Amino acid sequence: MQPEYNNGHLSGNLNVESNNSHEHAASWTPRLGMEFSTTDEAWNFWVSYAGKTGFDARKHYSNKNKDGVVTSTRFLCGKEGHRSRDKRESQYKSSRAETRTGCNARMGIILNRETNKYQVHDFVAEHNHIFYRPDMIHLIPSQRKICPLDAMDIDAADHAGIAPKAAHVFSGEVVGGTSNLGYTLQDRKNYLRSKRQRSLQYGEAGAR
Repeated sequence: MQPEYNNGHLSGNLNVESNNSHEHAASWTPRLGMEFSTTDEAWNFWVSYAGKTGFDARKHYSNKNKDGVVTSTRFLCGKEGHRSRDKRESQYKSSRAETRTGCNARMGIILNRETNKYQVHDFVAEHNHIFYRPDMIHLIPSQRKICPLDAMDIDAADHAGIAPKAAHVFSGEVVGGTSNLGYTLQDRKNYLRSKRQRSLQYGEAGAR
């Protein structure tokens, strides 16, 4: 049975074993007892799993001991919970659409003091919403990224004095549309802003 798509999303819950063998899926699917050397390694694994499955990833919380060492943390689906109501929305005719669905999918890890590694102690695979289809996954916030080659193109356009929007459109034409880029116009602007902030900080540090 073929999956059904709706506005760039996959309808219904996604069973990761429906299109992959159990052996293959197990290599990138969280499981209880799985261990990671660091919390960053666990987070990167969760982000990768989210990309392969078709949902956005989000961090929830981290607990630390008195020495500042993370003892436990939890990663969520981007649709967990519900957006807090903004009182200002009553001032506008149209408010932002609710994008969260109270999804409970998550992966929790805890520090094993015997091995000094982080172990998966909580994992919920079920989602209560539709998934992004494969050709839209690169636009999910947790999946978007500017690779070194993209950074070189962005820097070159900026040095040439080309406005971010015009440069983004041009980059998109090269790959058949901006939707085929691995980042959005806002990502481009954020990259340039961060770069300028680092330059200013470096200049201030050098002047001391």
